[in-house]
Amino acid sequence: MIAELPMPAIWAIFAACAAVIGIGGTAMTRLADIIADRTGLGEATTGGILLGAATSLSGSVVSITAALDGRASLAFSNGVGGIAAQTAFLALADVVHRRANLEHAAAELANVFQCGLLILLLTLPFVAVTSPEFTVFAVHPVSFAILGVYLAGAFAAQKVHDEPMWRPIRTEETRVDAPEDDEEPNRSVKGPALKFAGLMAILGCTGWVLANTAGVIIDELGISGSIVGALMTATVTSLPELVTTIAAVRRGALQLAVGGIIGGNTFDTLFLVASDMAYREGSLYHNVDTADLFWVAIGLVLNGILLIGLLMREKRGTGNIGFESLNILLIYVGAVALRSLVG
Repeated sequence: MIAELPMPAIWAIFAACAAVIGIGGTAMTRLADIIADRTGLGEATTGGILLGAATSLSGSVVSITAALDGRASLAFSNGVGGIAAQTAFLALADVVHRRANLEHAAAELANVFQCGLLILLLTLPFVAVTSPEFTVFAVHPVSFAILGVYLAGAFAAQKVHDEPMWRPIRTEETRVDAPEDDEEPNRSVKGPALKFAGLMAILGCTGWVLANTAGVIIDELGISGSIVGALMTATVTSLPELVTTIAAVRRGALQLAVGGIIGGNTFDTLFLVASDMAYREGSLYHNVDTADLFWVAIGLVLNGILLIGLLMREKRGTGNIGFESLNILLIYVGAVALRSLVG
């Protein structure tokens, strides 16, 4: 039905999806902060697992839908391109937080752990691409490995939060993860959780519409799936991460802001697992090109820099943002410009 619409209507639907995703993401931030306080999970863990997965739902639907349609490049680049975009969003949040470098103020060991986990997960697609094209029920074994590492990492991240073996040095700019209202932990989590689930469903439906819209744009304009996936659908479906991160920073929920981005990026690696399972023409990894792998490499570079920044915790840098944020922004903008020119 979408394919039969004129191109102006297609672009209008694309823009409407972006608006729905952005508004829904804002509401989810407030709810996630409440859930973190009422469950005692902490902002970093809630942001890394719950908020990260929820805000990535629309993107996962895009990748799965594209894979079912046989669009391997769109499915793959949508996931890994979103990781690069969302890491750049964290640098933008650092610009918003003017008091000090965001990575300094949001010191939390769980975020450092999640970032290391993400780097490990991003190396696995390269293992798949460079290994023989062997599949089990048309699924590459590396996809099962990604799923296993993610699940093990999620349990380990909670243990790191509950029983940390290292603790960051507190400074006057460090924001402590504690409920603003002392009575918050005693209140029911049911209401916020149901509202959160409802918003997740809306984002999922929006992702399906967005995927079909992107497919029409690829067919009608002849744009490569890699470009559309990495620079269009990935950016739009990453809007919840941008909105929730900025909103979390303004609320003072700094660990939630950082954890939401890193956790969303970690969850996005599962796009590859779901896409490989949905893609029925063999191994997804062996049906993508170097343009798609380029964004995996950029994701590794950006998150390697972010991990160093989380460990160094520079208090203030150029433009009152950390060196990692400055370099992340420069590298991401350079990568977008390069891929846009090369095609």
